[in-house]
Formats: sequence, structure tokens, C-alpha cells
Amino acid sequence: MKEAFITKEQAEEISRKYPTPFYIYSEAGIRSAVRGLKKAFSWNPGFREYFAVKACPNPFLIKILQEEGCGTDCSSYTELMLSESLGFHGQDIMFSSNATPAADFEYARKLDAIINLDDFTHIDFLAQHGGIPEEICLRYNPGGKFAVGNRFMGNPGDAKYGMTPEQMVDGIRKLMKMGAKRFGIHAFLASNMIDKDYYPALAAVLFKEAVRLQKETGAVFSFVNLSGGIGIPYLPDEQPADIDYIGRHVEQAYREIIVPSPIGSLDIKTELGRYITGPYGILVTRVLHEKNTYKHYLGTDACAANLMRPAMYGAYHHIVVLGKEHEPCVKTYDVTGGLCENNDKFAVDRRLPETVPGDLLAILDAGAHGFAMGYNYNGKLRSAELLLKEDGSVQMIRREETPKDYFATFDFSDIIKVD
Repeated sequence: MKEAFITKEQAEEISRKYPTPFYIYSEAGIRSAVRGLKKAFSWNPGFREYFAVKACPNPFLIKILQEEGCGTDCSSYTELMLSESLGFHGQDIMFSSNATPAADFEYARKLDAIINLDDFTHIDFLAQHGGIPEEICLRYNPGGKFAVGNRFMGNPGDAKYGMTPEQMVDGIRKLMKMGAKRFGIHAFLASNMIDKDYYPALAAVLFKEAVRLQKETGAVFSFVNLSGGIGIPYLPDEQPADIDYIGRHVEQAYREIIVPSPIGSLDIKTELGRYITGPYGILVTRVLHEKNTYKHYLGTDACAANLMRPAMYGAYHHIVVLGKEHEPCVKTYDVTGGLCENNDKFAVDRRLPETVPGDLLAILDAGAHGFAMGYNYNGKLRSAELLLKEDGSVQMIRREETPKDYFATFDFSDIIKVD
């Protein structure tokens, strides 16, 4: 049974100071996830996790990850700004983007970040906007479909990311002529995979590609970046990815492919986001209304502007009625927000205990691509973010938005005045 890491009593006490809806994260859970990952890959002396800032771009949480030895995986100018402000620099930052503006490349070069090129044409573009560094990474796309045995895992041939095998060879040769001396290779072939064989299979693909590229170009490879993709169990009957198994089987592929090759050894990098913070963030919302027409509806004070994954993808997020965790699920509800969009639903036909206005709902596994994907449709304001610290105290790590924030981009004019 999936459970919230806070109780009804805790949530009610918190809501007296920080009104619902709000996000709350578990410091203990986040630290535990990073430590487990590092332990699983401790066989590789140069291993490092570069947290995917896009998943949860809160500086207080990223500071915790920095304390745990993580770098940052950035994909935009502002994510680079956030990283720099926290003291990340150089090898601490992996910059992976696509359709990249010139200013982003220039900023990444200023910070001496490791740049992961998504496209062959970006080589000349980077040379013009920042210059070619001595160490650089290329994103690989093998095309076709990606499967392990008869288990389909992804369709990289339809993805906009990465270079073909031929472009990888041409790109490395070109970069070597332009002064690059050390290379990394990266690929992102699937998302939210809880299948324990995904990462080892991805690693084998990248290790073999690195060996091929070294043979054809003579390039020096310093690292392989396994990117993200390790998922979390959103559904109640799913099991979490076995990170120890994953680490052991990536090591097995490494020893079978890299160690006997001329490469001999290289560092392993990861760019996990969802795996690190996803299970350790909850969106807490209060039921405002119950509506009974052709269906039973629970209207909450949160909406898709707070958590858009269910509306956008039909994604499942488990919902716990706080204080009623052990009551039988006797009624079927659609759990909705207040946007003027019919897809503004956190759950459709979800069996829950008898629920009434005033009840608090905990929407689980919202710690990645949750707050980060928020928006302001219908003039809805983003909620506060809170941290449940290891000592049990609660810290505000982002205040809730105000109407003044919402109208701030009109501050060049007196057309709107907000007190």
C-alpha cells in the first residue's frame, strides 16, 4: 500500500501556517535516494550523479544534493544561473540542451561546464558562440526501437534528440581538428523505466558505441553519461527499480566491454531527476466541494496548474485521503481542479474512501516534474514549496505566488496597479 510521508495531523498543522495547496518534500528520502545510487555505482571511482535540474529546480533541494556530492544537469540559461548561484562550476555542471540559443552556449562556456552536443550542426554554432572546449560530450541516437529481449522500452528513432552513428564519427573527427582532446558519450532512449534491465542495456549500447568510435577515430574517451530514465513506481502494484541490481549489471557490462578494449577505463555519469526527488514530494490539497451529477466529483483547491502530468499525459498519481488511509475505498470519484478545462483532473474514476469537503488529499510521487511544470492559466498562482527536514521541522523553501508576482511583467507600465 502506498503511503504519504506526512500524517493528517502534520498536514493540518502545516496548513495553519502555509495554506493549501502546497508541495512538501522529504529531506531524508532525497538524501537516502542519492546515497543508495552512489553506493550502487561505487565500483566506478569517477562516478557522479548530475541531478536533472528540470525535474525540481528548487535551490534549497539542489543544495542538499550538492552536499551529497551531486553535480547539476542543466538545459537552459536560467538553470545554469541557478547552478552558478549555488557555487557549481566547471566539472560540476553538465549542459545538455537542444535547439540551443547562442547565449546559453556562451554562458555554459563561461562556467566551463561540460557541454553535451545534441546535433552535428551545433559544432560550428558552438565554435562561433563560446568556442570548442578540450573535453566535450556528444548525444547519441541509435535510431529504431529499443528493447531488451521481447520487452519494448523506447522508440529513439522518433525522438528529436541525438546524432546518428555516422554523425557521431564525423562529429568527433571534426571536433578533434578544432581542438577537442577528450570525449564523452550520452544517450537518452527511454523515460521512467522501472524495469531493472533498462539501464544495464543502455550502458551496453553506449559502451559498445564508445569502443566503435574510439576504433574509428582514435579519440580519447573520458566518460559515458547514462543520462536519466530510471523511473519510480507510480502505480500501487509496481515495485521500485532495484538500484543495486542496476549498478551490478552496469558494472558487468563495463567489465565485458570497456575493460578489454583500448579505452580500458572511463568515468560513469548519470542525470537522474525523477528517481532522486519524485517519490519524496507530495502535493497537499484540500477538498472544497463535492458535486454529484452523472459522476461524483471532488473539487480541490489545487489544479493542473500545480500538477499538470495527469491532465497532459493521463499520468497516474496515487491519492491518499489523509486520516482515512485504512478506511475501505467505497466510492468512485473524479478528483478535479478549478481550471476552465475538462481535463483538469488528478484522477478519473478513482476508488477512494468516503470523502467530504474539508478533507486533505496527498497526491503522491509529485516531487519531479510537478511544481517545475506549473503554469498560470486562468490566473492561477503557484503554491508554496516546503521541506520536511530530517529533524521533523518544516521549512518554507519557496513562498506562494501573489497577484503582484503574476502581474510583475507589466511593471514597465502603469496599466495595472496591484497593491
